[in-house]
Amino acid sequence: MTTNTVLTLVGSLRAGSTNAQLAEAIQLNAPEQVEVLIHESLGNIPFYNEDIDVEGQIPAAAAALRAAANDADALLLVTPEYNGTVPAPLKNAIDWLSRPFGAGALSGKPTAVVGTAFGQYGGVWAQDEARKAVGIAGAKVLEDVKLAVPGSMVRFAEVHPKDDAEVVEQIKGVFEALAAARAGEADEAGEATRAGEAA
Repeated sequence: MTTNTVLTLVGSLRAGSTNAQLAEAIQLNAPEQVEVLIHESLGNIPFYNEDIDVEGQIPAAAAALRAAANDADALLLVTPEYNGTVPAPLKNAIDWLSRPFGAGALSGKPTAVVGTAFGQYGGVWAQDEARKAVGIAGAKVLEDVKLAVPGSMVRFAEVHPKDDAEVVEQIKGVFEALAAARAGEADEAGEATRAGEAA
């Protein structure tokens, strides 16, 4: 069977980040034939600037991110909430992946957004903003995927998300949605091929 690759981008750069831990829990609970790759270098990517987004001048960290996204079958964004919105490193990654517009690495890519935050709603504002941004950037956003864990600093003070039964159960739902999106893509590709043969 073919292995599906899910590139995971974590919005927090903090050591001991609960969102990094959530990404690890997702990686550990991936089903067979799914490889979850956690991209490690968002903090090394310069802010997007069209002046350096030219052949021969693209920063190595940005080029590596684009290559990883191009190679992935799907993307998963794991975001905390900073002042009611998406952290700058994650938004910057989306900006780099959105270009060239209409043909960037996000174009048509199944993408889900999850996360955890200290507040009582688990960072839903940030998740909604991330969905909007990646959708405008061309991704196929999985709007029905919802995983927002509230009270992160307390809930995960002594328990890693991988050991939280409720979180693990929700992670299964995320993978089911990603699998359904991939199956839908395969069906669409098959229909397009049959249509072409019929023509």
